[in-house]
Amino acid sequence: MIEYWHNPRCSKSRQALALLEESGQNLRVRRYLEDAPTADELRAVREAMGTPPVKGMMRKGEKVFRELGLSAAEDDDALIEAMVAHPILIERPVAIAGDRAVIGRPPERVLELISPQK
Repeated sequence: MIEYWHNPRCSKSRQALALLEESGQNLRVRRYLEDAPTADELRAVREAMGTPPVKGMMRKGEKVFRELGLSAAEDDDALIEAMVAHPILIERPVAIAGDRAVIGRPPERVLELISPQK
């Protein structure tokens, strides 16, 4: 089962979803803008990604990032709380399979979850 955090308005998110559907994967699609992840879920996804910098999980070019006065140098907890409050800040798409997760940029990255872990 792959949980897929999807924004249907995003072309990259649509492309990655199509790749997973074409591969025949069992998917649970979550429209994360309407069903925002919790801080604990974001932390778990970060760990499943191999603990990248929190700022690497964010869309720093979003208007709300600037409006909130956020900086990539912010405390990780503050950045996570900003993503909880404003899920548009979460880099998309996110695909999660068990204890592994990836950001689908480029969209083909989601296919890493269907190949055996090396």
